[in-house]
Amino acid sequence: MPQRLNQPKTSTEEGTHIPKMPTEAPLGGGTVEEIDIAIAPEFLQDDVVLRQLITRQLKGIEFKTYKIIKKSIDARAKQVVYRLKIRVYRDAYAFPDFFLPSYPNVSSAKSVIIIGAGPAGLFAALRCIELGFKPIILERGKNVRERRFDLAAISKFGLLNPDSNYCFGEGGAGTYSDGKLYTRSNKRGDVQKVLQTFVAHGATEDILIDARPHIGTNKLPQIIVSIRSAILNAGGEIHFNAKVTDCSIEFGAISAVKTHAGDVFKSAAVILATGHSARDVFYLLHRKKILLEPKPFALGVRIEHAQSIIDEAQYHSCKRSEHLPPAYYNLVEQIAHRGVFSFCMCPGGIIAPCA
Repeated sequence: MPQRLNQPKTSTEEGTHIPKMPTEAPLGGGTVEEIDIAIAPEFLQDDVVLRQLITRQLKGIEFKTYKIIKKSIDARAKQVVYRLKIRVYRDAYAFPDFFLPSYPNVSSAKSVIIIGAGPAGLFAALRCIELGFKPIILERGKNVRERRFDLAAISKFGLLNPDSNYCFGEGGAGTYSDGKLYTRSNKRGDVQKVLQTFVAHGATEDILIDARPHIGTNKLPQIIVSIRSAILNAGGEIHFNAKVTDCSIEFGAISAVKTHAGDVFKSAAVILATGHSARDVFYLLHRKKILLEPKPFALGVRIEHAQSIIDEAQYHSCKRSEHLPPAYYNLVEQIAHRGVFSFCMCPGGIIAPCA
């Protein structure tokens, strides 16, 4: 069973353990409803003002507490506001809606080989553990902390380690280049569970409610280390500097993979989580006559603007308020069955030599 975060803690005073009440208690059958309110940016963190607005929306009905479940900026009118979706608990207290899973020990279970320790590989490993399988992750690059030295060598001296860089290594390409979590579709799985898992491993709770969740490169390495620890503590394996160079096919099914060092890992199940930059894997699959299905081709270009231009256009002011984040925009257009769209935006970012 999942364990609830913010479990009651105990403090010792003269040998006596005094339970500390959790900040949020179970619902207990209380009346709960969701409302939408608009609030000026300068009052977003003001509990008194928030409660006044909620009370006004409830037409004076008293309530116990509230939880913000969605937050976005609305800059369509001249007055910029935050749009909040709030869950109001009238006669009960809020229950935390994220959990820290208690993973079973799978050290003696059937194994699944996972090639790649980026986000796809790490989350595949967690899911394998949930289902009772032992994940064995093979990562061509180094662990998340050792990667930093290889990134420094690129930027300072122009020296590239082809297996440990911005693209390859624990955490994948996004760990040291961005840290955004943004998807236009919720049809591919439980997005909220992914966000809750990140929070359980150290991300801020803001990503659960922000319209454009962003972990940040400064936090991601510690989160990756926490996820790695969870996998290892459950009996999984993670092998770094283990570049897969060959695989064995028997009776039409994969039976083992081999690394550049000659190590052989046997399993009847393999998950490829190599990312788009591991071209050598494409060649390997082609040699083994394993079907590759291409995605539609997309060409990416980088456009740079002064942040002040975007702020002025979006916030209708030549000076951005200290209570508002750097503005962003989306570009989406369809012409004759061909589309163009903005993939991401990085206010104040740098150009990283990833490819």
